[in-house]
Amino acid sequence: MKLSEILTPNFIFTDLEYKTKDEAIISLLKKLDGNPSLSDIPKITQEVLDREKILSTGVGNGFAIPHAKSAYINGFVLVFAKLKTPIEFQSHDGKPVDLIFLLLGKETMVTDHIKLLSKISRLMNNDEFRKKIGSATNSNEIFEIIKEEES
Repeated sequence: MKLSEILTPNFIFTDLEYKTKDEAIISLLKKLDGNPSLSDIPKITQEVLDREKILSTGVGNGFAIPHAKSAYINGFVLVFAKLKTPIEFQSHDGKPVDLIFLLLGKETMVTDHIKLLSKISRLMNNDEFRKKIGSATNSNEIFEIIKEEES
């Protein structure tokens, strides 16, 4: 399963401004309101925030992968956000985050969830990929960069 099969330009956001990681997560989840794959945004939001309390998903190199598996999700939903100003995310390397992939998956699809997290991590640990994303100016451009990198 490719990220570009789940992610659409409609769920790629640029130049967002947040003060905290909780604000970023809550706001990104609110942008999914009305998505037919999600049946209860408030409960999913709490699950993502609870997961974040266990261990920060700020993995380093300026990016984070907040995620959750839930009974309130049908299949997978992926959101990408490029922040205007980096925010503190309690990242493993201590650096702030300005790139966020938010992954939501059905609770029974554990293996695919782990594979998708791994794909995101591999992409985002690629310095050249991060530079391309960093210089992209809109959602369509970011989507094309992701598709190109996956091919």
